[in-house]
Amino acid sequence: MRKANAGNAPRARDRVVTTALTVGALATLAVCGWLVASTDTDGPPEPTAAQSRASADPTATADAISVVGGSTPALPASTPLRLRVSAIDIDTPLTGYGLAPDGSLQVPPESAPDHAGWYRGGVTPGADGTALVAGHVDSATGPAVFYSLGSLARGDTIEIDRADGTTAVFTIDGVEVFPREEFPDELVYGYAGRPELRLITCGGQFSRADGWNANVVAFAYLTDTR
Repeated sequence: MRKANAGNAPRARDRVVTTALTVGALATLAVCGWLVASTDTDGPPEPTAAQSRASADPTATADAISVVGGSTPALPASTPLRLRVSAIDIDTPLTGYGLAPDGSLQVPPESAPDHAGWYRGGVTPGADGTALVAGHVDSATGPAVFYSLGSLARGDTIEIDRADGTTAVFTIDGVEVFPREEFPDELVYGYAGRPELRLITCGGQFSRADGWNANVVAFAYLTDTR
């Protein structure tokens, strides 16, 4: 996966988003590097072409996909505490992670495969910008927190409880798998003009030498608050 290009100097509101762009490719690579193939010979589910963002607009390209739907107004920044995705039975605490000494994004340890981590150097989920949450697809003992991410469908919802007492509700508008060497940094990490969320894990083919060769990404945008 190539390193993201932050481009020109960002506007003030985009600085945090650009930081996420800079480390984003490393973040997903770090997740893949930690994983061990599960004992499930069929491997984790992967999204179908019908669930991609591009399928909502057949004329769109991978680098210029139109924004789907509107969004509820952005929330103030607040630490995310818990993530729930009822469609695939996820209910997990969220831990904030920064950067490791080698510059890669820290992720939940192998001893906590059922936990997900949010990138605390970026925006908090529900705030204006693109928030990032990563989790393992599997571990030495079997499927991990985001094993079933590829089976999500457009219209499924994600709930994130926040420290300020609010719950941010996101609706999925696409789920895609990207080969690591063709990862679209700007599409995944870029500022979309509204509060968005990305759930990221590994996918594709696994080898013991190189790990997983792709990433599964669920794209979602804020549609409700409680």
